[in-house]
Amino acid sequence: MLNRISLRQIEYFVATAESGSIIIASERIHVSSPSISAAIAHIESELQVQLFIRQHAKGLILTNVGEHLMKECQEILARAGNLYALAANYSGSIRGPLKLGCFSAFAPMLYAEIIHGFAHLYKSVQLDVCEGDQEVLLSGLLRNVLDVVLTYDLNIDHDLIHFEPLASLPPYALFSKEHPLAEASAVTMEELAEHPMVLLDMPYSSDYFISLFKQKKLSPNVVKTSKSSEVIRAMVANNIGYSILNVRPKINYSLDGKQLVRVRISGEQRPMQIGLATAKNAVLNTVAQAFISRCRAFISDQYISGMDAPHFYDPHIRVKDS
Repeated sequence: MLNRISLRQIEYFVATAESGSIIIASERIHVSSPSISAAIAHIESELQVQLFIRQHAKGLILTNVGEHLMKECQEILARAGNLYALAANYSGSIRGPLKLGCFSAFAPMLYAEIIHGFAHLYKSVQLDVCEGDQEVLLSGLLRNVLDVVLTYDLNIDHDLIHFEPLASLPPYALFSKEHPLAEASAVTMEELAEHPMVLLDMPYSSDYFISLFKQKKLSPNVVKTSKSSEVIRAMVANNIGYSILNVRPKINYSLDGKQLVRVRISGEQRPMQIGLATAKNAVLNTVAQAFISRCRAFISDQYISGMDAPHFYDPHIRVKDS
């Protein structure tokens, strides 16, 4: 079965073709260079053609077939834009309340494109957003206080709650620039267990992080805890200890301006799944269905709004800001 080429991948290809550079295209459309490179590689693999030739003086030059494909792709994007314009004329049909829950650790990253973007598109929707931990969000669903929740697949009662996974977020180790393991290309759970750890102590999340050690019959040396992911990042940046997290902010600095380094954890670790949770006994109205559709468009293994997509995270390279 052929893999599909998405509109987003076409957009990345066209942006690169028009600018002649992946880096310039990345800055223009605000998407990471690895995501653009992977999209181009996918199109080339799917169509069995070479789209670009790299020349040191001129950057990326389209091949003959690449020139023809770019024109076709530009037309496809134009036609897709017409579809959105047509749908916008009927956006008034999406109206009414939406009680949305969002996991607090990644809410700041998803807010702009997904939540604010939805409210901006559907101005007749009365959006009520609750940010909280997993315990608060799942309780809200079961009490019908919340319609839809963007969260992790932690402690889900599948008899009562439907969870639709959208993207996998593998765990990684987070260090200050001065930490002795910050220069490693990868670290083991055994190495981490020997160093002080600061733990994100949210309901069910902390159990997940501790379980990564337990499956290796290890115990972490937890010296500090916090319920705030930003406080955890500040503790790490000030070299109080390392931490293990799943969300991947685009900027690897703490709020006090100190650099952080992400390092891959070697071996097999269970990733967290970010996705949509709804109560099985609830009937989803058109507003909820529209929001769910938006989440599917903006969250996948190839792209996560506001984050570095884990699908293209090179497991052999440390991630640092330049």
